[in-house]
Amino acid sequence: MSNEASFFHYVDEHVDDFIMRLTDAVRFESISGDSAHREEVRSMGAWLQSQLVSLGVPDTRLVELGDQPGTTLKLPPLVFGRLGTSSSKKTVLVYGHYDVQPVSRNRVDGWAERNPDSPNAFALKNNLSNGELLGRGSTDDKGPLMGWLNVLEAHQRLGFELPVNIRFLFEGMEESSSVGLDGWIAKAKEEGLFAGVDCVCITDNYWLTTRRPALTYGVRGIAYFSLNITGAKDDLHSGIYGRMVHEPMTDMVKLLAKLVQTNGVITVPGVEALVDPPTDDEIKLYDALDYKVDDLRRDTGAAVEVSEDPAELLMGRMRYPSLSIHGIKGSFDKDGLQTIIPHQISGRFSLRLVYPQTPDIITPLVTDFLKAEFAKLQSKNTMQVVYEGGGLPWLGDRGHWNFKAADDATQAVHGDCLRPDYTREGGSIPVALVFEDTLKTNVLLLPMGRSDDGAHSSHEKLDTDNYIKGARLIS
Repeated sequence: MSNEASFFHYVDEHVDDFIMRLTDAVRFESISGDSAHREEVRSMGAWLQSQLVSLGVPDTRLVELGDQPGTTLKLPPLVFGRLGTSSSKKTVLVYGHYDVQPVSRNRVDGWAERNPDSPNAFALKNNLSNGELLGRGSTDDKGPLMGWLNVLEAHQRLGFELPVNIRFLFEGMEESSSVGLDGWIAKAKEEGLFAGVDCVCITDNYWLTTRRPALTYGVRGIAYFSLNITGAKDDLHSGIYGRMVHEPMTDMVKLLAKLVQTNGVITVPGVEALVDPPTDDEIKLYDALDYKVDDLRRDTGAAVEVSEDPAELLMGRMRYPSLSIHGIKGSFDKDGLQTIIPHQISGRFSLRLVYPQTPDIITPLVTDFLKAEFAKLQSKNTMQVVYEGGGLPWLGDRGHWNFKAADDATQAVHGDCLRPDYTREGGSIPVALVFEDTLKTNVLLLPMGRSDDGAHSSHEKLDTDNYIKGARLIS
C-alpha cells in the first residue's frame, strides 16, 4: 500500500477520534469579543499548544501580546510552532484562529430555539442522519484547525515524514480585529521566525457552493462605521413630545436610507466610481464558475436575490463593494409595545471594499456625505460619524505553484470531475494582505467548509464529509 493510500486509510479508520478532537475544541467558549470569556479563550490557546507538542511539534510556544488596549485584559496568546527544517522541502506557513463569535440568545431565533435537540452551542452534536457537526466554531475556524492536527496525528502514528516543513500560527482575536497580530508578524519576520517560508495557507473561508470545492485568491476589505445621533437629555414620551422635537430615530432612518439602494448600489458619491467596470474576459471568468441562482436561494432560505444573473450576483460578492446596515444601538428591540422617543442612538454599518479602495480613501467620502445630508434635514439634534476600524482588500496570484499544488490535491481527494472553483471571497481576512506584504510570498485561501455552513449564525455546522476530506486534502 502506498503512503498516500495508507494515510487515507488511517483517516477513514479514525473518523470518530477526529470528531472527538473537534468536540474537545468546540467545548471551549472562546468568544474573543466578550471579556467574560477571556480566560476561556486563553485556555483554548494553551490546549492548542499542548496538542501540537503531543503531535510531534516540540518547538511550539505561546506568544503573549500584552493587554488589550484600553483595558487590563490580557490578550489571547498566539500559538506558534515550527516543524521541519529540511532545505530540500518547501516551507508552508499555516494560519487559522481559535476564537469564535458570540452565540445568539434571542428568544425567537437564537441558538437554543433553532436547535432544540442541541441547545448548547458549545457541545458539538454529531448528527448521524445528515452528517452535520453542529456547534459554534465547527466551521469557523476550529474544524479547519483540527484538520491540521488530524494530519499531524496520522503522519506521527504511521511513521511518515511530512512532505513539507510547516510553521503554524494560530490566533485568538481574529473575530475581534486581530488586535496585536500585525505588529507581531512584522517583529517575528525581523527576528527570523518566518525565515524560509515559501508560501502561506489560510484555512478560514468556504466553498462557493455546497457541491464543488474552491480555492480563493482574493478577499474584500472592510470599513466599519458608527453613526451617532443625540437629541434630548433623556428618552421622551411620544404622546407628550411627539411633533414637538426633532427625533433622533427619524434623522437616523433618513440618513441610513441615503447610503445604499435596495439593489445594493452604494449611493455615497465617489465610492462606486473608484472601481473599474469588468472587462469582457473577466465576465467570462464569472460565467464559468459553477454557480446558480438556486445556490443563493438555498443558502439564504428565500428568493431575495438582487439579480437573476449568476455572474452579476458573483461580482456583487467578489469584485464590487457593498454596504450593509447592521443595526441601531439604543433603539427599542424587546417584546411588547413601547412609545418612547429614544434620545441617543447609534447606527452601525460597514462597507466591504475592493481594490483600489481603502479605509483611508472611503472614510472621508462617507463622513462628508453624511454631514452634508444631515445638514439638509435642518435638525437640531447632533450627529457624529465614527470610523471604528477596518482592513484592506487583497488580490493574490492564482497562477502561483501554491495554487497548482492545491488544485492537484483537491482533484486527488474529490476527483477530477470536481475541479475547484477559483473564487474571491466576499468577506474580509486582512491578515492575507499582511502576510503577502510582510513576507513577500504567495498566499492561498484553502476552504474546508461549504457555502451553507452558517458561520456566525445560530446554526453553524461543518459536514463530516468535508471535515474528513479536508484532512486528506491538506496532507
